[in-house]
Amino acid sequence: MLFCIKRWLYRSEVMEEEAAFRSWRGASSLPWYIAGSQLLGVASVVITGVWMGHFRGGYAWDGSSQEFNVHPLCMVLAMIFLYGDAIMVYRVFRNEPKRSVKILHGVLHFLVLFISIIGIVAVFQYHDANNIPHMYSLHSWCGMLTFVLFIAQWLLGFCFFLFPWTTTWLRSLYLPLHVFFGLSLFGLAVATCLLGIMEKLLFAISDTYSAYAPEGILANTLGIMLLAYGVLVGYVVTRDEFKRPPHPEEEALSVHFKTLTEGGAVSP
Repeated sequence: MLFCIKRWLYRSEVMEEEAAFRSWRGASSLPWYIAGSQLLGVASVVITGVWMGHFRGGYAWDGSSQEFNVHPLCMVLAMIFLYGDAIMVYRVFRNEPKRSVKILHGVLHFLVLFISIIGIVAVFQYHDANNIPHMYSLHSWCGMLTFVLFIAQWLLGFCFFLFPWTTTWLRSLYLPLHVFFGLSLFGLAVATCLLGIMEKLLFAISDTYSAYAPEGILANTLGIMLLAYGVLVGYVVTRDEFKRPPHPEEEALSVHFKTLTEGGAVSP
């Protein structure tokens, strides 16, 4: 009997060591995935800038087509690149104080909101100046739905995770929903951008698109890079070994916070 117990304990220790090694080996590859995501994200923003700047005539704020060009650049920068980075901050800064990472997460989302508003105002002003109807395409419907849900997600996250009077059990209840909808909205943003790329190409170069026009090739490349960036962000966020490891001091603070907000004595 004693021999069986010792053998079971030994096997348990071996399994724990193997699991820890696999976790460490998996986490060691995280910087490569993060670097790849940043290359894809920056390249997507640059390609969008080149597309609108070189092929579509540049940028302005005068109701012309150059004002429209502000829209895709802002949306790719905000709703794709910065949004993706905001989602990944808890993986990138795995060992930093959680409060600091939470503030960075919120600041990045605020930048996403601010830049997106600029992009949306630009396209609405362009439509008004050129007597173009608003909100008639699938791209515009998906885009507005994504933006409205993003605002709701941002407000709920701000209330639940940055206000100190929110109870621990309420945060725990909402956290899985926050993570799910955040990643889902990011995927919806990528899909909306792909719809926008296709719509712009059909409007701008419908006669030469099938002849492998350089603008079409550049835009198609942008779409592939946006899709790859979205897949890479989703992979980093959902992989278990990339998740933020538990920190004893944060767990202690959580227990004290829960005790203070829900009643009871604080243990020394």
